[in-house]
Amino acid sequence: MISRNTIDQVYETTRLEEVIGEFVTLKKSGANFKGLSPFSQEKTPSFMVSPSKQIWKDFSSGKGGNVIAFLMEHEHFTYPEAIRFLAKKYNIEIEETVQSSENRKIKDLKESMFLVTEYATQFFENSLKETEEGKSIGLTYFKERGFTEETKKKFSLGYAPEQFDAFAKQAQKDGYQLKFLESTGLVVVNEGSQVDRFRGRVIFPIRSMSGRVLGFGGRILSTKSKTAKYLNSPESDIYQKSKVLYGIYESKQAIAKKDICYLVEGYTDVIQMHQSGITNIVSSSGTSLTVDQIRMINRLTSNIVVLFDGDAAGLRASLRGIDLILEQGMNVRVCSFPEGEDPDSFAKKNNTSDIISFLEKAPKDFIQFKASLLSEEAKNDPIKKANTVLEIIHSISKIPNVIKQEIYIRNCASIMDISEEALFSALAQLNQKNKQIGSKKIISKPEKTLLKKTKTPSLKVDQIFELEKQIIFILLTYGNLELDFEDSIMQTDDKGELIEESKTTNVKVYEKIFLDLQEDEVELSNDNFRNLFYQLVESHQKHGGNINLEKLMQSNDLDQNEIITDLVMRHEQHQLHEWEKRNIFVKNKGTEVVQLVSETILSLRRFLIDQKIIELQEQTKLNNKNDDILQDILSYQQLKKVISKRLNRVL
Repeated sequence: MISRNTIDQVYETTRLEEVIGEFVTLKKSGANFKGLSPFSQEKTPSFMVSPSKQIWKDFSSGKGGNVIAFLMEHEHFTYPEAIRFLAKKYNIEIEETVQSSENRKIKDLKESMFLVTEYATQFFENSLKETEEGKSIGLTYFKERGFTEETKKKFSLGYAPEQFDAFAKQAQKDGYQLKFLESTGLVVVNEGSQVDRFRGRVIFPIRSMSGRVLGFGGRILSTKSKTAKYLNSPESDIYQKSKVLYGIYESKQAIAKKDICYLVEGYTDVIQMHQSGITNIVSSSGTSLTVDQIRMINRLTSNIVVLFDGDAAGLRASLRGIDLILEQGMNVRVCSFPEGEDPDSFAKKNNTSDIISFLEKAPKDFIQFKASLLSEEAKNDPIKKANTVLEIIHSISKIPNVIKQEIYIRNCASIMDISEEALFSALAQLNQKNKQIGSKKIISKPEKTLLKKTKTPSLKVDQIFELEKQIIFILLTYGNLELDFEDSIMQTDDKGELIEESKTTNVKVYEKIFLDLQEDEVELSNDNFRNLFYQLVESHQKHGGNINLEKLMQSNDLDQNEIITDLVMRHEQHQLHEWEKRNIFVKNKGTEVVQLVSETILSLRRFLIDQKIIELQEQTKLNNKNDDILQDILSYQQLKKVISKRLNRVL
């Protein structure tokens, strides 16, 4: 693990505006910077960076946080990967905490393998560009494919020399141990001989989500060779085929921003599409699609379009992968290219606008695609048609969402010319057979459809959430201000009625809030708000209100950091619109702090009283209108009346 000392040093050294400036074009806006959101398509700036606070906020998507949060959101790094990225950028040596010898060995082994794969990538690139063999064979092939210099550089394309041990010799000469050349699969060691695995092939490095080279794919160019056309690195401690998608590193930003991912089969499909401007695309590298690969895409988007060529046999085999996508609750569509075309050839023959137009219009819903494909095979054969229907029902059963299941049942009934009742019955039988009663709701009666039963829920504001959020905002923004507050003292008169007396006290805002909540024995219900509340109160007590936001946000809790950013950057949003130039001036909230604090606390009290009254009313149903409970209800209603009066609200 990375030591706390290193993490602190990274935070102290990193400048947020420098890091974000590498990914987003920023312009000065007062004390801050603004730019177009990197998380959505927009024409006017909604992205704000505060150098003084070292936080950013994207008002279009709601995302926000510190520099680590940006890298985790934009680059999809893990927390440790983000720390390592920044440490490398600012030349900070990474210290590791004490690990067991076994864990240290595993980590050292993997790091050594990564060093070898990075070295190999450079070796293959140099061989392509600087050797006569690489230029005459490798570069010629890539030119025939139409790949530009920019494309070759973007995907680190290379060439492995024909000589049987060219890489093995050079790598060992440069200080890399043979055991790591072997464990990465780059060199095959057999009875003392050392043979390069990828000799005589053009090379496609395969990267992880964070950009580290996991392995390689190689394509043979010689027509005389009897070896496989394509060859991949063998499974290793850093490369598992089932957990890798070719192009994920180069495409992740576009996939997240456009909220859709195109899935193809080959390396050149991805590269050619990228060169044509379709950058939200990945490949399963010729292997059957796996759950791990689908989940990797699901981190970026829930929408997948599977691109097939016109090969009917390939289409049939790939339908199994679609069922896996459905099972993960994702939205999947299917797009087949004209006969004789694949993504690579189609991209070469068409310009960007034509490709985009095709990809917008050609994809079909998976059920329409599968039904039409299988129906064509079944034609007038009743038995084949019945089997086709069962295959489609099997796919529908994979969908976790029961509403979507019903919609697809209706579509299938229309396409296959079969009654909805029969399809609902078949689905219910299949669900029961697969013992999915506990995890999926069985649709057993088609007479009353779910669409008719389902009502759109009315949107309700979570009042307690908003009030607690307001409390955190006040503590962050005004917590150390010392102001005069009018407090109420509740007393009971001779008739048993509650009466209110007022007195004025001069206290700091955080003290007022803390003491009022203590008096009411109230704790914030939201975990993030509760944790922040005690951190902020402690900070005000110990440091006189000098809240160190950077320190507060030095955690990998993105939810908490996003809340802080949202509240702290609330005032800065108006800078994006430059209202002052239009003679529109934003009112300073600080002039109303006393009213804001009082209203927030009173509103919270009233809400909790309402909840208590409801709870007591429920008890009366069980206790036959117990007199003590009724008296408690009356007392709470009187208290609610006093609070409502103070809030100037009508009961």
